[in-house]
Amino acid sequence: MADLYSTLGIARGADDAAIKKAYRKLAKELHPDRNKDNPKATARFSEVTQAYDLLSDKDKRAQYDRGELDEQGNPKMPFSYGAGGSAGGFRPRGPGGVEFETGGSDFGEIFEGLFGGKRAGGGGGSSGFSGFGARPRAQKGVDAAYRLAVDFEDAAALKPQRITLGNGKTVDLKITADAVAGAPMRLAGQGEAGMGGAGDAQVTIEVKKHRFFTRDGDDVRLDLPIRLDEAISGAKIKLPTVEGAVMMSIPAGSNSGKILRLKGRGFHRKDGTRGDQLVTLMIDLPADDAELKSFVEGWSGDAERNPRAALGV
Repeated sequence: MADLYSTLGIARGADDAAIKKAYRKLAKELHPDRNKDNPKATARFSEVTQAYDLLSDKDKRAQYDRGELDEQGNPKMPFSYGAGGSAGGFRPRGPGGVEFETGGSDFGEIFEGLFGGKRAGGGGGSSGFSGFGARPRAQKGVDAAYRLAVDFEDAAALKPQRITLGNGKTVDLKITADAVAGAPMRLAGQGEAGMGGAGDAQVTIEVKKHRFFTRDGDDVRLDLPIRLDEAISGAKIKLPTVEGAVMMSIPAGSNSGKILRLKGRGFHRKDGTRGDQLVTLMIDLPADDAELKSFVEGWSGDAERNPRAALGV
């Protein structure tokens, strides 16, 4: 193990406040609750905790500085301890966790500040520490991550989905607006096994692309082809939505690019409301239609109008 001062990133002559400040910073970054999938961070957390345990005890620190203790808090010489001395330190308890001995270090105070944990006698806390002699909870198994591709229409309508996990178990998912927006869905106890129980499964929803729908925030966009006569005279036409076909009225005199709105036909929002379907009209002219070509050639009613005048040309 590296020199204890180097482990905490402080100078050998650092005072108690500097030692505590350095440890708080590192413990917050490396705590196992925040690095469940990073065993290197957990190992590093053990090292910095061990260093703090020894350096925050004045007697042990003095013995370490004199070369009487090693980095684990064990004596380098059999009779180097004073009466009643103890190596203390931080010793492995096995694959499920580590054992903290007090050695004068107040871990409860530090972790209460960092993670909202409670001191001994004050109830449980999220960090799993409880002051002097505290031991962390046995580690849960690693979370398992999954990605589930969902059809565009199903995602917009929040239709239930089914996923098969790595353990072979099939689970029915009731997807949510949060999940469709990208937040992982957590399935408790469906991850890897561990001494503190199984981890969780986290399922991230991926919305598949659609051949004619596109997503715009909570809205769904559709380019809708219409005939020239439907644009000129108006019409009532059928068009697709994410939940089936509906009828919609096209106003007479509609141009390409005109946007019509179908309320509540988009994606679900977190507050329970829904976005809309925005329909962009696209006049579809037939190719090489002799009758239409003949009509336009003989029609002079619009010949003097410049529809590009607003563009300065």
